[in-house]
Amino acid sequence: MKVRVFALNAGLLLVGGIVVLPFFWMILSAFKSNSEILSFDQSFLPREWTLENFVSIQTKLDFFRLFFNSVLLSVTITALSVYTSLVGGFVFAKYTFRGRGALFAVILSTMMITWAVVIIPRYTIFRSIGLTDSYASIIIPAVISAFGIFMMRQSMDAIPDEILEAARIDGASEWFIFHRIVAPLSVNAISALSIFQFLWVWEDYLWPYLMISSEEKQVLAVGLTTFRGQYGTDYGGLFAATTLAIVPVLVVYILFQRRFIAGAASAALKG
Repeated sequence: MKVRVFALNAGLLLVGGIVVLPFFWMILSAFKSNSEILSFDQSFLPREWTLENFVSIQTKLDFFRLFFNSVLLSVTITALSVYTSLVGGFVFAKYTFRGRGALFAVILSTMMITWAVVIIPRYTIFRSIGLTDSYASIIIPAVISAFGIFMMRQSMDAIPDEILEAARIDGASEWFIFHRIVAPLSVNAISALSIFQFLWVWEDYLWPYLMISSEEKQVLAVGLTTFRGQYGTDYGGLFAATTLAIVPVLVVYILFQRRFIAGAASAALKG
């Protein structure tokens, strides 16, 4: 048994190392010059450490403006999406009404539709109503999440109905029950969904690229393409900007990793 456990841990460590190695290579390459990055004689550690790449990204890219735009959109969409998912999950988990199963099935079916199928109709709609080059065109499509509703519904199924009935007998309103009882009991699922949603918005490239045309409103994922020119790529600046771009995702995950694992596991096991 000990041999099996040791072999399993060794295998997981090996796989983890293979996955993480390119990540650390990118971070260390951010401190290399372009000539060293493109050299045939490669080394894992920089031969000459430099911070020039981190300094140049602000002058070449206006990095902090793009970073702020991405943070603003990611936090706003995550907050709105998590709240609407909480409401939807609460309704489907704790209320009985005609057509509930069919409506929930329709919501789940939207998860089966690929992004490529809806991108042209969605772009046409927003262009016809004059919402191009605005953050509203980025926020509105992401406010309702079928995956979020499903995840919250699975989590709220485990909340005993007796608690809610006792609160109603004591005179609590439905909004009080939702905000003061159901939401606090769903904090693990909220944390898991927040990480998922934040990551999806932070890494989204195609939709902001199509909808936002003003440079001052553009997001970081699109701005990183600036380093890829017609005749060459500024790999040092690209690695430096990408290294800084992953910091918010790592911070969010490190802060909520325990609740994220618990929430994701609870949503997967219930139903």
